[in-house]
Order: sequence, then structure tokens, then C-alpha cells
Amino acid sequence: MKFTDGQWLTREGVQTSYAKQIVDTRLEDGRLTLFAAVRSVEHRGHTLNSPLLTVECWSPAEGVIGVRTTHHAGGSGPAAGFPLNLQEGHGAAATRDGSVVELSAGPLVLRVDTALPWRLEFLSGSRLLTAAGSRGTGFATVADGTHHMLAQLSLGVGDLVYGLGERFTPFTRNGQSVDIWQADGGTASEQAYKNIPFHLTNRGYGVFVNHPGRVSYEVGSEAVGQVQFSVEDQSLEYFVVQGEDPRQVLDRYTALTGRPALPPAWSFGLWLSTSFTTGYDEETVGRFVRGMADRDIPLSVFHFDCFWMRPYQWCDFTWDPQVFPDPGGMLRRLKERGLRVCVWINPYIGQKSPLFAEAAREGHLLRRPDGGVWQWDMWQAGMALVDFTSPAARRWYAGKLRALVDQGVDCFKTDFGERVPTDVLWYDGSDPEQMHNHYTQLYNRTVFEVLEQVRGEGDAVLFARSATTGGQQFPVHWGGDCESTFEAMAESLRGGLSLGLSGFGFWSHDIGGFEGTPTPALFKRWVQFGLLSSHSRLHGSGSYRVPWHYDEEAVSVTRDFTRLKHRLMPYLFQAARQARERGVPVMRAMLLEFPEDPACHTLDRQYMLGDDLLVAPVLSADGTVEYYVPAGEWTHVLTGERIGGPGWRRDRFGFDSLPLLARPGSVVPFGARDEHPVYDWADGVTLRVHAPADGMETVTEIPAPDGSTAATFHTRCSNGTVTVRTDDAPGEWHVLLAGAAASGDRARKAGPGIRAGASAGTRELVLRLPE
Repeated sequence: MKFTDGQWLTREGVQTSYAKQIVDTRLEDGRLTLFAAVRSVEHRGHTLNSPLLTVECWSPAEGVIGVRTTHHAGGSGPAAGFPLNLQEGHGAAATRDGSVVELSAGPLVLRVDTALPWRLEFLSGSRLLTAAGSRGTGFATVADGTHHMLAQLSLGVGDLVYGLGERFTPFTRNGQSVDIWQADGGTASEQAYKNIPFHLTNRGYGVFVNHPGRVSYEVGSEAVGQVQFSVEDQSLEYFVVQGEDPRQVLDRYTALTGRPALPPAWSFGLWLSTSFTTGYDEETVGRFVRGMADRDIPLSVFHFDCFWMRPYQWCDFTWDPQVFPDPGGMLRRLKERGLRVCVWINPYIGQKSPLFAEAAREGHLLRRPDGGVWQWDMWQAGMALVDFTSPAARRWYAGKLRALVDQGVDCFKTDFGERVPTDVLWYDGSDPEQMHNHYTQLYNRTVFEVLEQVRGEGDAVLFARSATTGGQQFPVHWGGDCESTFEAMAESLRGGLSLGLSGFGFWSHDIGGFEGTPTPALFKRWVQFGLLSSHSRLHGSGSYRVPWHYDEEAVSVTRDFTRLKHRLMPYLFQAARQARERGVPVMRAMLLEFPEDPACHTLDRQYMLGDDLLVAPVLSADGTVEYYVPAGEWTHVLTGERIGGPGWRRDRFGFDSLPLLARPGSVVPFGARDEHPVYDWADGVTLRVHAPADGMETVTEIPAPDGSTAATFHTRCSNGTVTVRTDDAPGEWHVLLAGAAASGDRARKAGPGIRAGASAGTRELVLRLPE
């Protein structure tokens, strides 16, 4: 929200007040409280008839400092905020040296000179990260009488801003106005399904605004050298999060707001959907499943979209008996084929649903202030919302889902949760404006907990569309309704990278696009992208996404890249463990891996998949792709070609390939099987070593599908030899010097590189690099 009219004026009807002078300071128990007048106080008379801001500063964790500014404290109170994980006893200290007071939280220091005009400085060591200056702390009232707390934090030369949720607008937020407000706006607008009041910078810090309602951002827009954020409230709380690099910032942010759960290994395989409004029944489902098997395309999950239930009755959690007369038998037959089953749900109850009367009678539906049930006719006729602030409503809803899980359903696509009204009365008295964004957290938590309770921890997964802060704890999230165009494919990727920089570890998208029908070329390119994402689903709106509906080459591309993903499972699941343990996403903006390379700071058409694989999806019909290669000698995974960086490349690829490059010196484990994502990844594993440099030492952990570590390998390059050692490999294992010519008695040419094998019990392999 903009309050000013250029540099000098305020907008019509707006009155602003900013902290100008500190009139008192308190230091106690690692906390710092500043009392700031909004005018210069030169004598006692100036203390009258003027606001005084209370600015509380403290540290909830190492490298994190919180600031809460309050104007009037006696109203409804400050925003409830999000649940946070606080570190006890991490050593925050408040000190005074003359007029200077400091609050230190490990490497992050807040410095204030109380003798000077208002200025909060956040430093990492001696380096200034950002500051709240003359307009950095204050409030504004506008013509409609509303009161807004605001803050401004400075941007330095070259500072770039990312995140704020899954946003499809330009990748860097600089110059944008962003409202943190849930909306069902597709992927082609400034609206977003997943709004997160956290922004990350390329300068060693991020900022989290702890307010569950609307947060209005002006990112280098209203004031081009500032990030401004404001809330309609009497109090504003934010946290500055420091890190030596962007990955550490995400680590600290997700430690504060919640780490993602580890999705089950089977969820990383290919999902196939009925699509949305297409005609389908059990015969259609069976035909699709058999068609995939007949074409040797491994399938892991079959998804039933909305019309598994009767029209006008979403959600009643009951299979349409005319379309699926034997749902239990159908699910059993799918399970016999080794498939998992996902069904679509949302948090709404249509009036025609038998559950509507039941839920209304029991008080489980959201109500208007006059006590009547809130309803409208969008989406489902007369639909109402389940009030998840009520424990009884949550138990009631969970019971309906538990019956489906008992029937054989493995997971749920939790659609919607964005269009939440504000003219309502919540069961627990929650502020309607704040609950608009927070509703999705209660919804997804309710569903996820059902799956964890019934299936056990580690076997729960959602396919969720909406999210707020903390939603990363309940993976997986997908990108919503995109069109079937290359432009939409690019905007989807931007959204996914933005979400990853907002603390979410797992993300997917509709392969082929949702609205419309993709051309064969688009479908094949999107298949490559989709199967090199953390999760992969074929889904559309009015047309099917089975590959043989496009052409025979689409079948080959789908088969080959599905099987490639299965072989990459030991690598991908290790990246998933990193997301669970440190909050770093599986699909990473180049900035996360190469923060010292300025060329990587704005890249939004390529990404790192885990630590070591660079992926540049082909976003053109003729196969042309422009991509940036960071410094070093990279190896094309599919061809073995060596590619030197740093520099830009413009190449053209057939549908059997795309830029998929392994990082110099990386050791990427490939599993021995490709027919399913779940198997013993350590047994028969091949360690692909890429362009090792003398002195290189690497530790490679091979996970097990249950999330434990199955084997650990140590790779060292010295004096022209590569030595790989292990003490716990459970079976055969192999080493491939990828891209190298054959050389040495124990090595043999096997594809693009030199291969050596070890039988069970072998502890060490030594390969000589070719001259």
C-alpha cells in the first residue's frame, strides 16, 4: 500500500507519523525496548499531544532479531502471529556503550545510537545488511479511517529481493507492489495461491513479517531504495534473519517457522490424473493404467479429480455410484497393479450434499455475524466452508477422510482454500481478516494429520494448492491453474523457484498445462521439466494427459524420463532429506548454489535440482534454449559432453534431451533399477564422478526409502587417481568416471565414461584418470 505522493508529499487523505527521536531505552534479559517520539522533543511541552511508539527488540534464535512496533497497545491487541519455534538460551545479549545500544544474536547485531535521529542498523559483523531510517518505523491513517503500521528497510546498491510466496510475476520482486492475500488467480496474474510474508535477498539476509493477515509490500516501488511493508493494525512485528549465504538464511527461517515433512518415496514417481472435466469411469481408468503398462511407462500414483463424487455435492466424500459402482473393488484392483491412489477434495460443502445438513446442524460450518451459515453459489451451488477453527469440525472432517483411507485411498489433493470471506464469524473468535490467509494452514494440517495418524509418519503426502507461512510442513504443493503454453510453463517455473526461496522444499505443476490442450512439442518439453521436478503429475482440465494422445515420441519421452527419475532416486531422496533437515528446496534457484556469481542472481529459466544437477527446461517449440553455465567443467548427464563455464550457451536439443549438467567435481548416485521409485537404492548403485579435480574429497550418502542412511561413500582425487571407499555398502556398487575415455586395467568403457565394479564386501575402488 502506498502512502506517499512522491518524495515530499503524502497521498490525499493520508497522515503519516514516523519515529524520529528515542526518548527512553530499557535493556533487560537480552531484550531492548526503545521509546520513540514522532517529533523532535526539545522541551517538556513537546511531550504533550503527540504519539509515542514502543519498539521492542529481542532474539528468538541465533542469527535472528525480532522488532515489534506498537502504537496503541490497549485495543484488540497485536496480531496473533504464526506459531514459531523458539531457541532457548542461545545467548542473545543487550549492551550499552555510551549512547549506543546493541542487541546481538550470534553473528547478527542490531545497533542503535540513541543520541542521533532514529535509525536501526542490522549488521553482520561490521557489514551493514539493512537499516530502518527516517521513514523506517511508523504508522499512517488513511481517508477511510483505518490505521496502518509500517516499516521500511533499506536496499543497498545491487540488492535484489525474492520470495513472498509462489509468485508468477518477474522473478526479482524489485519494483513490484505485492499484497500477501490468498487468491484463486491462476498463474498468469499478480495474484497468488501461496502468500508468504518472507522475502529473501542476495545480500545475506531475509525478513519475515509475523502477521497472518494482509501484509502490503512496496518493494523498491514507492521508495526505490526501500522495502516497505505495512499492516492494518496497531502493532507490526518482523524478524531480520541473517545468514552467511542464502541457504543459511532459509535454514534459520524454516527452523523458526517449521521444516517440511519428508514425503514418502513412492510419491516421487509419476502421477497420472483423470483430468478435471473430462468424461471418465472405471473403464477409462483401467484403459489408461493398462496403456501406461503396455508402453512400459512406470506409473506410481493414479489420481481421481473432482468428478469421482457426484455433481453439485462436493464434498460429500462418496464415490458417484453411477460412474464407480464398485469403488472398493476398483481400488483393490489398482493396488494389485502396485499403484497408490489419490483423490481430490476441498474444504467446501455444497448444499445438495447430504453432509450439508449434518454439518450445519452440528455447527461445523462457517457462519455470518447474524448466526446464519455463510453460503454462495460460486464453485458449488449453495456451498459453505468447514470451520476448521472448531475442534469438533476438524474431527468431523477428519472422520470422513479416515473412512476413505480405510477404503484404500493413499493421499489427498487438497484443492482450494483461498476464497475465504471476511464478513463472517469464526467458531474460536478469530479475526476474519487474519483468518483469510491462515485458513489454508488449518485445512492442510487437518488432512495431513489424518494421513500421519492412519498411515504413520513418513507415509503422509498431500497435493496442495494454497498455503501460508508454515505450510511447508505439509508437502507437496503444486502450482495451480496454468495454461497450455510455453509462456505458462515459464511462469510456472518462476512461481516454483519463488516458493522455494520462501521456505518450501517440495513443489510440482501440471505437466502439459491445465487450461487447454498442449501441442505435442509443448507436452514433450513439459514432460522433461515435470520429471526433473521434485514431484511429477500429468493433469489437465478438459483434455487427457496420457502421452499417446499426442504422438509416439511423447510416449518415448515420458517413458525415458520417468525411468531416468527412478534411477536418480538415491540422489533426489538425499535432496529431500536436506529439505527436511535444513529447509533448502529440492528445486533451487541458481542463487542458492552460486551466491558469489552475480550472473546467477536473476536466472529464472533454469535451476539446480539438488546440490549438483543443473536443469534448463526447453521453453521453445524448435528446441532452442539459452542457459548459463557457472564456472568449471560441467558434464552433460545424458551425453557425457564436457561444457566449460562461466558463460552463456545457446543450444538446440531434440526431444530426447535438454540441458542436464552435473556440477564439476560432483558425485551423483544412480540407482540400479528404473521400473519404480522405491527399491534398495544402495544395492547396485553407480557413483557417477564428474570432472574431479586434484585434492577433491566428497562424502556421498545413499538414503534408504524410510529416510535412514543405507550406505556412505568417500571419494578422493589425488595424483591422477580417483579412490572411492565405503565401509557399509550392502551389495554390489560401481563407479563411473563420467565423460572420460576408457583407460586402466580395471576399467572398461560403459557409456559416456569409465566404469569399475565392486562386489558385495568390497571396500575400495581405485580408478586412474586418463591422461
